[in-house]
Amino acid sequence: MNEKFIEGLSQQFSSLMSNLPKGADLPGQYQLKSLMQSALAKLDLVTRDEFDAQTAVLARTRQKVEALEVRMTALEASLNNEDS
Repeated sequence: MNEKFIEGLSQQFSSLMSNLPKGADLPGQYQLKSLMQSALAKLDLVTRDEFDAQTAVLARTRQKVEALEVRMTALEASLNNEDS
């Protein structure tokens, strides 16, 4: 996990929690950070690099599918012209 990301979440959560009434029993920031790391570690997350790589693969795949659709349409038209 990206430490900066977790630290940022921890700070945002702490900021939100500071608006709660006084006396509310909240874990300390270190405990909160550990709790968040544990919860996020259980999620099936990917890194930004992995996400970007898969996005690029998907874009190339879409281009290939579109090109194949054009070829298929042309072949179908060609076959229909031969049958006529």
